[in-house]
Amino acid sequence: MSLFPPDIEATATRIIADFTARGLMVATAESCTGGLIAGALTEIAGSSAVVDRGLVTYTNVSKTDILGVSVDTLKDFGAVSRETALEMAAGALKASQAQISVAVTGIAGPGGGSAKKPVGLVHLAASNRDGKILHREMRYGDIGRSEVRLATLRTAFEMLQDMAEA
Repeated sequence: MSLFPPDIEATATRIIADFTARGLMVATAESCTGGLIAGALTEIAGSSAVVDRGLVTYTNVSKTDILGVSVDTLKDFGAVSRETALEMAAGALKASQAQISVAVTGIAGPGGGSAKKPVGLVHLAASNRDGKILHREMRYGDIGRSEVRLATLRTAFEMLQDMAEA
């Protein structure tokens, strides 16, 4: 029995197989998902060939200390922003041996949202060592904390698959 819903387990299995076949490794930089992306990948046998590391950087201090996110970026744009997600993805690559990174930062709720940055807003970024960068701004809505986190995981998996094919 998996810890994750069947669709997530199936996608993680495909990612592990595909990345293994391509000789690719991944690093995650996670805020609102708290390690769920790395957790779902490592639920799959053989993931040690693919998952280099998962970095949970929940606070702004950890984002700057571990990932090198600029204090100015956090001050000017906030933790939940395109700019922060992109710097998190770049920092995960720099801090790892991976060829591809994925980063997520958002507001899972139930509180913490605002008119400008509502509950359910998540910024995701993926990058590779060839300089390709993807960004998605998702507005999942106030669907519940667990559902926002699982929706973010599904989107992150889509982005990893897109990066592998790039």
